[in-house]
Amino acid sequence: MENHIRHIAEAFAAQGHDVTVLVTNTSNRTSIEMMNGVKVIKAARQIHVQSAPISMQFPYWVAKTTHQADIVHLHAPYPIGEACNLLFGRGKKTVMTWQSDVVRQKTLLKFYTPILQQVLKRADHIILSSEIYGRSSPWVSPHLHKCTAVPLSIDPARFKPLNTASEGLKTAEMLGLRQRLGLPADKFLLLSVGRLRYYKGLNDLIRALPQLPPDVIAVLVGIGPMANEWRALAQSLGVSDRIIWPGEASDADVLDYYRACDVYINPANSRAEAFGISILEALASGLPVISTEVGTATSWINLHEVTGLVTPPSDPAALASAILTLYNAPALRQAYASTAQHRAFSEFNENLMLQRIEAVYQNVSREK
Repeated sequence: MENHIRHIAEAFAAQGHDVTVLVTNTSNRTSIEMMNGVKVIKAARQIHVQSAPISMQFPYWVAKTTHQADIVHLHAPYPIGEACNLLFGRGKKTVMTWQSDVVRQKTLLKFYTPILQQVLKRADHIILSSEIYGRSSPWVSPHLHKCTAVPLSIDPARFKPLNTASEGLKTAEMLGLRQRLGLPADKFLLLSVGRLRYYKGLNDLIRALPQLPPDVIAVLVGIGPMANEWRALAQSLGVSDRIIWPGEASDADVLDYYRACDVYINPANSRAEAFGISILEALASGLPVISTEVGTATSWINLHEVTGLVTPPSDPAALASAILTLYNAPALRQAYASTAQHRAFSEFNENLMLQRIEAVYQNVSREK
């Protein structure tokens, strides 16, 4: 969500719009700074409850920053932002981007539901990252008449797939990347990038490894709350030596991981994986993808037997079978990779996303 907001804010600021971003800080102090033409206000945070930041100063800043705003753009779920705008917001129009349902925080949801229902009702327009997610969301589906699907995007200029040689051969460039990243040159590398959270389903990938040839190695880039539990699982299954944990990587290194590996894996097990931006980045990098059907945008971005394969969630055997299919078929991997890159650049490019958001702003501004 943070990167998506940054891209939108900086792009519209570059076009000459007056853009302010209001968030909660990670510390108990308020800071204000200009970042690439965007005024960024970070309201002091006092506590953190069930992934929700609590800031006593937030209502003041909402009232202060929205009283002259033509458009207030909320990004949900962000309970403090939605609640404060409902109670103290003064913007002329409100647009809301629905990033994801609240899935796991059941206690928070009991108190938050009445507020969220009012926020959705009063929003002038709702932006969805995909139509499929809106139709399947119990929160958004009653409001589809004022929804527009605007998929998340990538900047094509950041991605440069490798020029692959003949089937099954590693190019000198790929081998060079593997050496720099500390990856084995002669293995079949499965890649996952992102926060190590429960809904990423990497426990299913770990459970699939014993069913795969010994030269299949998982590269799990990222940090998160499930790291220790998943390392322990790998140890108990005897596959610790077949998993590489690079930790958190820079943006530049992440792009190189995409280019240095053979297949991208997103074995999500929950609707909390609402879009899957890493899937999109993998497609743009020219990687075939294996993802799961969780009723969200993931299996719309990665099309089954077009850009990769889609399996049932929480099914290590099915995941292993899909991996074996691509492991044994280098020509199929290349075909999926070629289609993947074309799909990413034509359907999910950043300029198209910005044009669609601007159209929403203009249409909402004209409404009485």
